[in-house]
Amino acid sequence: MDLVIRDACILDSGQLRRVDIGIQGAAIAAISPDLAVDAPELKAEGCLVVAGLIETHIHLDKTCILERCRIEEGTVAEAVRETAAAKRNFTVEDVYARGKRTLERCIAQGTTRMRTHVELDPGIGMTGLEAIEQLARDYAWAIDVELCVFPQEGLTNNPGTEELLIEGLRRGARTIGAVPYFDTDPRGQIDRIFAIAREFDAEIDMHLDLAETTDGMQIEYVCRKTEEYGWGGRVAVGHVTQMSLLAPERFGAIAAQLARAGVAVTILPSTDLHLMGRSHDHAVPRGVVPAEPLRRAGVTCSISTNNVLNPFTPYGDGSLIRMANLYANVCHVSRPSDLAGCLDMITGAAARLMRLEDYGIAVGGLADLVCLDANSPTEAIATLAPSLWGIKRGRPSFTRSRPQLHRPEN
Repeated sequence: MDLVIRDACILDSGQLRRVDIGIQGAAIAAISPDLAVDAPELKAEGCLVVAGLIETHIHLDKTCILERCRIEEGTVAEAVRETAAAKRNFTVEDVYARGKRTLERCIAQGTTRMRTHVELDPGIGMTGLEAIEQLARDYAWAIDVELCVFPQEGLTNNPGTEELLIEGLRRGARTIGAVPYFDTDPRGQIDRIFAIAREFDAEIDMHLDLAETTDGMQIEYVCRKTEEYGWGGRVAVGHVTQMSLLAPERFGAIAAQLARAGVAVTILPSTDLHLMGRSHDHAVPRGVVPAEPLRRAGVTCSISTNNVLNPFTPYGDGSLIRMANLYANVCHVSRPSDLAGCLDMITGAAARLMRLEDYGIAVGGLADLVCLDANSPTEAIATLAPSLWGIKRGRPSFTRSRPQLHRPEN
């Protein structure tokens, strides 16, 4: 063994167990109480050890630009407008430096896998993609970064964008994004994205139905296209704030349709809380879709960060535990099983959304592990448990010391 983790608390078939975890190379070689091996040790001290946290939806290319933008309205339209203006001055070096700041924060908060959207359009060209490609290579020792090419400013209404998306896929991006609500022909964009995804065998990750009314929802159309193309399990939709406004009967019908089609949902609580409700002066809607009824219907759900320190989300520290806790607060999540489900939405369920076959704590599996300063999944979310250390492919990637109290001397 190259490394032994002593006294880890892991979730095994729904039960918490105290075990040692032996690591050989990049893989988990043994899981057992009191492993009798002579190897360097990493102590978990009974804390919860989980497979690395997964960020399913983030934008590294436009992170950390608050000082270049104004936020007067706090609306989606303003965020797009301000970001588009700032984007005109992006360079490869600038995108890399800002992305690095946020990526390092995410790593230090326990994230070991990530899908980042990268904007491609005639104004920015391949600048963002080139920077994030290099960033992903440079930090592969700590995190796997998957790129999603993304037409933020439209597709059918923005000539030249489709060609850039295709070029990004040819360069190795595995996922294609969409934002129909910023296109003059929303369904035309959806149709093209599905066609391109089939041509390049790509995953689809859409920004969808981000609005304060239920008018013009496209979620049912996306489900129908998913079934038409046989793309079940390969389509995710983020935001879907309009679903949070639906009466239970229609919500339930759409949840069943999502489950049947194999369309996953990513909840982005910080962004949606910031952007939604701006047209209301009282009884302000939160805009955060509740995951629990979706999960009960069989829909794969994840919780993610989306944006950090920009007009879409002027907050953020890269902590998925904090994001899951925020979601729990907003959506009245309090039952222990549902709080544990919040942790699942940034670990196991997130892995299913991204179709990660090598994820989890099992002998022979990849040794991507994070130790949380908690004794259970419920406690981890409820207490905003910090990540104490992480391992990527069998190698320590970060450590964090607990704070110490200094009592006065008598």
